[in-house]
This record gives sequence, structure tokens and C-alpha cells, in this order.
Amino acid sequence: MYHIGFIIEQALGHITHSQNLRENLSRDPSISAYWGLPAWEAKGLAARIPIYKSNWTVRAGLQARRQAAQMARQAKLDALFFHTQVPAILSQDWLQRIPSIVSLDATPRQYDRLGEFYGHQTDPAWLENLKWRLNRDCFRKARRLVTWSEWAKQGLVDEYEVPAEKVTVIPPGVNPEQWARQGARPLQGEAVKILFVGGNLERKGGSLLIQAFRELRSMAGTAVELHLVTKDTLAPEPGITVYNGIQPNSPALKKLYHESDIFCLPTKGDCLPMVLSEAGAAGLPIVSTRVAAIPEIVQEGKNGFLIPPDDLPALVAALKHLIQDQNLRAEMGEHGIKIVRQNYDAVVNTARLLDLLKEVINQERSAKARRITSAA
Repeated sequence: MYHIGFIIEQALGHITHSQNLRENLSRDPSISAYWGLPAWEAKGLAARIPIYKSNWTVRAGLQARRQAAQMARQAKLDALFFHTQVPAILSQDWLQRIPSIVSLDATPRQYDRLGEFYGHQTDPAWLENLKWRLNRDCFRKARRLVTWSEWAKQGLVDEYEVPAEKVTVIPPGVNPEQWARQGARPLQGEAVKILFVGGNLERKGGSLLIQAFRELRSMAGTAVELHLVTKDTLAPEPGITVYNGIQPNSPALKKLYHESDIFCLPTKGDCLPMVLSEAGAAGLPIVSTRVAAIPEIVQEGKNGFLIPPDDLPALVAALKHLIQDQNLRAEMGEHGIKIVRQNYDAVVNTARLLDLLKEVINQERSAKARRITSAA
């Protein structure tokens, strides 16, 4: 048996990632898993504590330390897995005590460059330098590092003194069978449905998409509908349906994917949105932006189109092309299914992650056995 503690931050798409990981990890009977899920929201007394209430690194780090200690009291842990590096920063003594893997979707500096879209601001130079050293040391103390993309891996190598061989790219993903559309969607006599899924409408490009939809509605020559899954509220508008309460991985969300024809996420700032693998698994052509790791999953002209952020004419043109070409939608959708099955299958990628954890554990066990033999 392998006793492994999993500490996964509960913010944005990492919540869905933890759900998928937890489900697929249960397939391996050799793993005894212990879970720590640092919560984003500060509630009660914690919401009134200075620094703690406003600093996610501090909140996540202190929660992670407490959760790691609780796990260690439950069992003799063979390894710890942190996702992301944020909860690991204040747990570097645990990284030294127990063989650990740190996983991330973006490096801190990559996140800083996207920061304006997340409401994140950089600190004074002296503090940024301190943060860089803390992150570099965290990456050094981890036995192995996992990134969601080649983009994030390159960021570690280029900016954090990490050897490339220490980093393994294992993207998140979906269970393809759960997201696959059962049979072809009826195409005759129905409106072409565009689907958007993004909690923050503005950052994810939803406002731009609404502008594009207004132009398309008057020019496409085909009935078009826009379906928006978001936390934000909007005034009623013809042709637009807003869904505010749909939960990740829910049957209602999957139904929306299966009833749609095009998935559009013209995001301004993102690392690797998990909704893109959901759309690919559902067989939808995708329109998104050339941001961060998105070009790794949306391959231009194969399973969708990529546009520059905030480029309304390019967005209108890409959507119009797909609206007017039913065969192209089908071809791109099929290619998207293949991309997800090859690279973003959560079942396969969970097994790859567990193999990496077992490798780290077995190396530690072998090293201990050699030390015991030498001492004898």
C-alpha cells in the first residue's frame, strides 16, 4: 500500500480538478489517500484576521500545514502531493520531511503577467524578490514537479532554476466517456447554439462574446442562440439564455454541452481552462484565444480557431465561419474528441500521476533500505 496525502487548493478550476482526481484515484486499490482541501473563502473569525483574510498564500499555506499534520497523525505518509504551489509555500518543512510532488498550472511570474485579469497586482520589487526565492526554494525541495502544460514547464525552467528533467507535464482533463454526446445532435431546422462556460463573465470574454452575438444575429443568415453559464447576472436579451446555478461536472452542465454546436471562450486571461477539455470531449468545435497554454489544447484549424484577446472582428469571423459550415463543425468536433482522448483523459492522466508518486516513494524506500544495510 501507498499512503499519500493530497492537498489541493479549492479555487477556480482547481475544484473540478480535485473532484476528477478523487474519482479516478479510487480505481487504484494500492493507494490509501488522505485529503486536504484548503478553502478559498475565509469565514467567521478568520474573515476578521488581518493579512489572513486578504492573502490567499497565507490562508492556503496555514490550512495546508494543519491538514498535513492531521494526515500524519492518521497514517505514516509515504508521500505528499500539493496542487498548486500556493499551499506548499509555507509547508517546506513537510516537503523535506516527506517525499513530495508539487503540481501547478502556472508559475507565479506567469500568473503575475496575467494578473490584471484576475485583479492581482504585483508587490514592490523587494517583496517580489522574496516571493521568488520562496517559490524557487519550494520547487527545489519538491522531489518532482508536475505542470499542466508545456507552457508552465518552460516557465519553471526559464525563471525558477528548475532542471527540465525534474518536470513532468500531466494535464488535467475529463473522463471522456462521461462527457461524450450519445449520438449525433439533430442539425436540421434548429438554431445554431453557442455555449460559453465561465464564472467571471468579463475576464473570460463573455462581454465580448455578447457583442459578437449581436452582430451575428443580424448577419449570419441562420438562427443563432447564445447560452451563458456564469456566476454573473445579466439583463434579459432576445436569443441569450443565462444559467447562474449550474455546478461543475453536473448532469445539467453536460446536457448543455451535448445540446450545443459551438463552444466559445474568448478569454482575456487564463492558464489552461478545464472547460476546453469538457468541450472537446463533448465533440464541440472551439473558439478561444491565444493565451498561455490554450494553444496546446485548441489547435488552430483542427479542433477550433484561436483569436487575439479583445478582437471583436476576429471573433465574429471565426464564429460566422462555424455557424455557416455544418460539416466543418462536425470535422472539428471529431478532431477535438481525439485530442482529449490522447492528451486530456483524466483516467489516463491520473494513472500517470500515481505512477510518478509511486516512483518517488519506491526511490525513497530503496534509499532507506540501502542506508539500513550500510549501517548493519
